[in-house]
Amino acid sequence: MVDYPWPAGTATGIGSMPGTDPVEAARIVFGELPELPHQPELPARGPGADLIGRTAAMLVDIHVDLQPSGWRLVDRPGLDWRRARDMLARDLDALGEVAAGHTGHTEHTGPLKVQLAGVWTLAAGVELRRGNKAVADPGATRDLTQSLVEGARRYAAEVRSRVPGARLLVQWDEPSLPAVLAGRVPTASGYGTLRAIDGQVAGVALAAAFTAVPDAWPVVHCCAADAPVALLRSAGASGISLDAGLLPGEDTLGEAIEAGVALWLGVLPGTDPTGPLDPARLAEPVRALWRRLGFPAEQLARQVVVTPSCGLAGATPEYARRALRAVRETARVLADAPE
Repeated sequence: MVDYPWPAGTATGIGSMPGTDPVEAARIVFGELPELPHQPELPARGPGADLIGRTAAMLVDIHVDLQPSGWRLVDRPGLDWRRARDMLARDLDALGEVAAGHTGHTEHTGPLKVQLAGVWTLAAGVELRRGNKAVADPGATRDLTQSLVEGARRYAAEVRSRVPGARLLVQWDEPSLPAVLAGRVPTASGYGTLRAIDGQVAGVALAAAFTAVPDAWPVVHCCAADAPVALLRSAGASGISLDAGLLPGEDTLGEAIEAGVALWLGVLPGTDPTGPLDPARLAEPVRALWRRLGFPAEQLARQVVVTPSCGLAGATPEYARRALRAVRETARVLADAPE
């Protein structure tokens, strides 16, 4: 039996939140999602707080700088890189402060999730010095993978030093992975696309990332309709986070669940909807999917984690709080209500 690092009936967030105050964002997350809090990401702070810039700031011996076309590899660190590193440090300090204050003890001993861009999304989002994306160059991709693996280890060590006792989950955000596999990443000119990456090659890099942080639980978030669930499972993902409205074939999902992979389902939008967030209504499609897949009802609340469909950076602060509360209440419905 798989030892899932969260209790039955758990919810969490994808990562990003509105606003610019890391302490306030962390207080909201820990208050609304006590069973599985996550480190908030705050893209509204500007360049370096975005997914690519934030993760690139964790790289070891590789530096980036912001150009009009996006983040680009450079020989030496500059102002943009230093700004991103400074925001990372402030995020870590806020996380440690709020985690200790939330529990009332010196340690947070439950699960805690942090997020990074996955290696293929990073390679598809960072430019080489001559303009094309790094994913176009196998050597650059290998260098990025090795640097990201070491950077993830170091970042996890920083998190653990500030939140001792936490059981760490590392979420690898891979929104660009389907485009990388299908050859849909645009060239620098925008008139063509880069070659597709072979699934076996992609799997080797994914596996290196998933095993980067010792004793951490690797989860992959991919909100695309063609998320490569089988590839992610074979590469070693312990959990796969998907938009419940954009699921792949049920046979593929069933094989992953049967293998013990946790299914994280995004059940509500990342921006303000026009209707109420009714936990019973949000829970019903999850139950219906589980029934169709044919797994025991009592297994659902342990193996399924409820989330928003994507990050909440584009939401109003009021909706972000409501959304986190709604996914928590939906998870409780799935755990408590009979089939």
